[in-house]
Formats: sequence, structure tokens, C-alpha cells
Amino acid sequence: MAEGPRGLRPETHALDALIQATIDRAQQAPGSLHTDTMLFMGNRHQAFPTLVVQDPVLEPVDKLVWMVILLQAHEMGNTTAFPSYEYLARKTNVASTSTISRAIAILRATRWLTLCARLRATSGRFGGNVYALHDEPLPLADALHLDPDYMNFLRQSLTHHHARVRLVARGVLDTIDEDIHEGIDICAVQHPLDRRVQAVEVIQRDLPRRYFAFSAKVMGRLRNGVVEKDPDHQDQNSKTDENRPQNLYPQKSKAGSCSSSYINTTTTETTEATKIFSHADTEAALIYPRRLSENQRALADRYLNTVPADVRQSILDELEGRLRSEQKGMRPLYDELRFLHALCRAAKQGEFIPNLGIKVHDERIARALERSRRQIQEAPGPEDAANRHNTLAAGQKRLDAIRRSLKMPTLADRDSKPR
Repeated sequence: MAEGPRGLRPETHALDALIQATIDRAQQAPGSLHTDTMLFMGNRHQAFPTLVVQDPVLEPVDKLVWMVILLQAHEMGNTTAFPSYEYLARKTNVASTSTISRAIAILRATRWLTLCARLRATSGRFGGNVYALHDEPLPLADALHLDPDYMNFLRQSLTHHHARVRLVARGVLDTIDEDIHEGIDICAVQHPLDRRVQAVEVIQRDLPRRYFAFSAKVMGRLRNGVVEKDPDHQDQNSKTDENRPQNLYPQKSKAGSCSSSYINTTTTETTEATKIFSHADTEAALIYPRRLSENQRALADRYLNTVPADVRQSILDELEGRLRSEQKGMRPLYDELRFLHALCRAAKQGEFIPNLGIKVHDERIARALERSRRQIQEAPGPEDAANRHNTLAAGQKRLDAIRRSLKMPTLADRDSKPR
């Protein structure tokens, strides 16, 4: 290439040298003389989803944090260290890392970002988190599958130190409750195009429509910035282990049911798998099937809130009985919450009749009675027949109270029936 006039910028000389080097490489490569070559010398560009830029729920700092995380992933590879709060604050020109913490909480609540796992060393020491970044908000079923702690995170966010996080988390939970009360299967698969069309109508036409995780009613509340006062609110910092190395692993979501990754495994245990959770509207604790994940239990609570308190345990027993029936040859139940949803709908319509759950209930009562008898037998100190009889009578009275609360016949009722 001919030498140009003096006074050219150094950038032009560098470009001239780059062009000449490109020509040399093209001439040396076999068969390359018939191939056009192009150099792009402008600034580096990056493509971002239109939805994240126009999202009506995210605030500017939330969108900017999402973009910086994406840039980090593209520069370092799809599997890379999650940027620290300090790095994000520096790249977004935000002074406070608490603002970054708030943005990440909102991205997770709105399902633009998913916390998939927490890594721990063999010693048990925390080693970081595994995040997934998405090009549009995940459906609820996918979020429950990838994020085992999602529902608990939403509940904890109701007492977040920032009002905007509380508002967004409340909006997600209210949308779930609204769908449940309207009889919508919240874990049903929705076509991606339908979700995107709804989102476009909200963004471009400003229509009162559902926007991913938010119903039309909740979207109106978010637009108006309505913040409900929480008397139990306590200031707390959601920023944890921000200086630790973390992993970012964008991955495709698995559309389907809300079932956890392990629910298709058949267990050989015949014992009633129960973990006891206190329920807000009942005096006694509800006993849930062990196979339900933490997310599923949280959603089950919201389903059970739509039915009378006296049938809630019976519904859970029926679900447990259906799960046990898989061991006897019945087809696997791949979506526990859909089955629970059907049971609750039948209960609201007065059509719920216990079947598979009767045996589950009777076994639990029998175990409770056996425990009472064993405690009496193992009680220290001398005990005469009268005291033993009184203790057994008191235990039987408690069991009869439980049976009456469940509308089951008591032992006295059975004895009084003519034979």
C-alpha cells in the first residue's frame, strides 16, 4: 500500500498495518483469493434483548446490572465467575453495593436471574453460588425447578430493607394467589409466543395485561408504586457472601411441571413421609408428603388456603396415598401440585371424598396411639393399674378429639353402634 501523506493519526497508521497483515494472510491461505475480507474497526457492540430494556417492572439500575452480568458472561465465556458486588458497582457507576444487592434481588424475584445452587466444600464451608441469566423471565414452573429456594426467597423478601424489593416480591406472590383463587393451573405450560405477545402489549400499547410473573391487577399496582406497610418489617441486608467467587452458568430452562428433579424416583419406604409445617389457619400442624420439595410445600400451602381448614390434612393424606400407590403399579404422578390443585378444586365444590388417604390417616392415628402406649409403659417409677387406666383414657380422649376434628368416627362411636 502506498505511503500516505504526513500528519496522519497513529490510528490510521495502525489500521494501514492491520490491513496489510490481513492481505498477507489472505494471500498465503490456499483458495482465499476468491474470498472477500472485511475488517470492522468501530467500537465493540453487544446485543441486548429488547425486553430487558423496555421491562416496565425493572428500574434503570436493575437493567444495567443485568447487562453488565451479560457482558461478563460473554467476555469470559458462558461459564464464568459471577461478578462481585464491587465489580458491578464500578461498571454500572453506582456508588453503593447495597443498590447492587437490591437490583440482584429484584432480578431474581422477577426471574430474569436464577440462583440454581449453593456450592459447599467437603468441609461444609460455603464456596459460592451458581446463577443462571435468562434472556426473558422464566415461567414459574421452570424457576421452581431450577431454584429450590425460590418461594422461601420471595417470603423473605417481604421483609427486605428496600421498599421496592418488598413491592415486587409481594406482586409475584399476589399473582400466584390470584391465579390459584381463579382456578388457574399455575404450573401449566404456556406457549412462549403467548407470553411474549402479552409482554409486547403491556410495553407498546400500555394495555392492562399480564406481564410474565405479574397479573394485570398487580401490574397496575407496580406502575403506581403502591407499597403496602408491613408492621413486622425488620431491616435486614440481603447481601451475603458478596466477595466470594461465584459461578454464572446460563442454561436452557426445562419446561414442564413444577416437580422437583428427584420426584420421579420411586421410593421403597412405606412409612408416611412427613415433615410437619405449621399452617397459619389451623391449630394443628399439617403433615406433608416427604416427596414434596420446599417450593412445592410453599405452593401447597397457598392451594390449601382456598379450602376449609378441616379438609386440608385429608387432602394431603390423599396426595400421600396417591404417591404410595406408585409402588403398587399405578402410573407415576409426575406433577404433584396439579393433582393437589384438582383435589382442592373438588373440595371447594363439595365433591372431595377421601379414598387413598384413608389408610394414610389410619396409620398415622395407629402410630400415635402406639407411641402413647409405649411412653406409658416406659414411664419411670411405680404405676398401679388405676393410674395406667387413667393415662390411657386421657390419651384416648386426645385421639378422639383428633378424629372428631377430621370428622372421623371415634372409638366410642364405633362401640355404640349395634352389631
